[in-house]
Amino acid sequence: MQASEIEIQIEGMDCTGCAHDIEQSLKRRGYKDATVDFLTKRATLLLADNQRFEDALHLIEELGYRPRIPDRYEPPEPWWSLERKLLFAAIWTVPLLLHMVAEWHWLHNPWIQLLLCLPVFLLGCAHFGLSAWRSLRLGIANMDVLIFGGSLAAFSYSLYGTINAKGPQFLFYETAATIIFAVLIGNYLERRALRKATSAIDELSRLQAATARRITSTGLGEIIEDIPAAQVAKGDVLLINHGDRIPADGVIIQGAASIDQSMITGESLPVESTLGSKVIGGTIVVHGTARMQASNVGDNTVLSEIIRLVRDAQRSKPSIQRLGDRVSNIFVPVVILLAVLTFALSLAFGVTFVESLLRSVAVLVVACPCAMGLATPTAVSITLGKAARQGILLKGGLVIEQLARVQQVVFDKTGTLTTGQFKVTRIESIGISSDEARSILKALELHSSHPIARSIVAYLNGVQAAALHDLLEVRGVGMQGSDSSGNRYKLERDPEAAGQTELCLALYRNDIKIATITLTDEPRPGAKQAIQELAALGIPSAIMSGDTEGKVAAFAREYGIAQWHSEQLPQQKLELLEQYERRGMSAYVGDGINDAPALARATVGVALSDGTQVAVQSAQVVLLKGALEALPTAIQLCRAGLRTIKQNLFWAFAYNVIAIPLAALGYLSPMVAAFSMIFSDFVVIGNSLRYRFIAANLRSG
Repeated sequence: MQASEIEIQIEGMDCTGCAHDIEQSLKRRGYKDATVDFLTKRATLLLADNQRFEDALHLIEELGYRPRIPDRYEPPEPWWSLERKLLFAAIWTVPLLLHMVAEWHWLHNPWIQLLLCLPVFLLGCAHFGLSAWRSLRLGIANMDVLIFGGSLAAFSYSLYGTINAKGPQFLFYETAATIIFAVLIGNYLERRALRKATSAIDELSRLQAATARRITSTGLGEIIEDIPAAQVAKGDVLLINHGDRIPADGVIIQGAASIDQSMITGESLPVESTLGSKVIGGTIVVHGTARMQASNVGDNTVLSEIIRLVRDAQRSKPSIQRLGDRVSNIFVPVVILLAVLTFALSLAFGVTFVESLLRSVAVLVVACPCAMGLATPTAVSITLGKAARQGILLKGGLVIEQLARVQQVVFDKTGTLTTGQFKVTRIESIGISSDEARSILKALELHSSHPIARSIVAYLNGVQAAALHDLLEVRGVGMQGSDSSGNRYKLERDPEAAGQTELCLALYRNDIKIATITLTDEPRPGAKQAIQELAALGIPSAIMSGDTEGKVAAFAREYGIAQWHSEQLPQQKLELLEQYERRGMSAYVGDGINDAPALARATVGVALSDGTQVAVQSAQVVLLKGALEALPTAIQLCRAGLRTIKQNLFWAFAYNVIAIPLAALGYLSPMVAAFSMIFSDFVVIGNSLRYRFIAANLRSG
């Protein structure tokens, strides 16, 4: 049987438990290799020849989620979004809570409280209740079972008290509504933070050329026609000019061009491509005009391969569940069993039916998962807010746990540890005055569009250019020109400086060297500080770059980095990163398109906001304003945040461990149980607020 792979985007997942439910359901229906990733909101299926993707879509819809396949299946957008649900719950819950602080007698009327609670409870039935039912139907108890179970218990008990006029001690409508409202807030905060985490592939796809100029020979000559890049076939001859994005991989067959390949190789300088040189689709022609013959087109190009690497890396990223969800499958059945046992044993030991029922209800109320529902979102929201104010964008709560456990950081070099901008550090004249050398140098470089030339001209701002003529830019060599006395000048790379880490140029007059120019790629401010602070945190650093060995080695020595790797292509970076990952959780810091696969594959991808959009979208952490020194601060924030989450969960579960036996033995009435449950919420929220002050003491990045 042949199999075809299909990707389905899924909307409506609120936690990793949702992804687990969908994956298990698909596997039970015969999709053996189904994987569902909560982070990327995607399901990947291998369809056998007797399976239809429509059946998989229908199953996902039956589970209550919205599957979509771009350009093949697009369901209508739901009006009843999470944001509207949250707003709706707030409108009814806030007035309901006012009765606890306001002396408005009408708010204490049980029928008024029922009227205010009922819309929120019905919303909870639709949002959490259906999810809980589907989960239980699959034999899985997710967090929604806890959420809805607690709300249902509080609402049912309150409704019983209202109908039978039992008095205010039986009214816990605010508890039923607040559980639903609070957890919706947590879901909203996490969804908002993760909304843009999966757009890297779309950004990469936009880098592919939209059109191409194909040259066709006829009996009357040549015809140049504009065609969609998707129609380029292997062997087609294409025309590429200054500013063009190359539409396919191929070979130069005529002309010459400077091509910016930094998006693929990471090399900071444009590559001089002449006859026979290979070119890469998606790279940009900086200068020149040439003809190329397409060799790899469509899905076989290097850029398409990078897109595939990003997709595969995202799919293979381990799914880290929230700590509360990890134990919910055990916790929920145990609580339900305890409630049933409480009722049965109470009857067996002569307790009345009503009292036995109240004890079992108290067990459910005291085990209400509100504190567990708040444990993660409160700490996560504070961590995200503190990080944002210190110039750090964390894409969701999962990243906090991942970054807190990082054991090593791997850096790209060009554009990450350096700015990618060349700076003239020294001009030395030989046998002529410094002013004369600078004047000649400016006259030559004024007529070049090369990035290095622009850096030199900017450095020589205010210098009067010499009068030269017959100026010519030789691709891959340098500039040439003559003066009125017949002297010939040329500027090219200095062969005597081969192997040096800095870029060295030589200026010649009549083949005699008269000056040397030294340029360097400027180090990024704060890079060395970041590496030193990471070391102080016990996290070693490494460099993984597409740049030359000499440059990478020099930077490694300067920054005190023991491990470094040079001349690495995207696939090689990915293989090396997998070796690092086997030693422990790794963070990869990069800025370019060529870094996208590694950013997606690492435990945590860290991008600089002044890097490419693709890098920003591939990463889980973005350092705003390109401030590398913010990275150690981000790790400290996440470590403190994870400690707070663990503490919150400890107190939430410890409260249940103590309170459930007391409720089962009849020492806690449902009213007291409800107040103790609210107290557990205050403990969790208070601990999160305490973390706010701890985070405030961390040095700003």
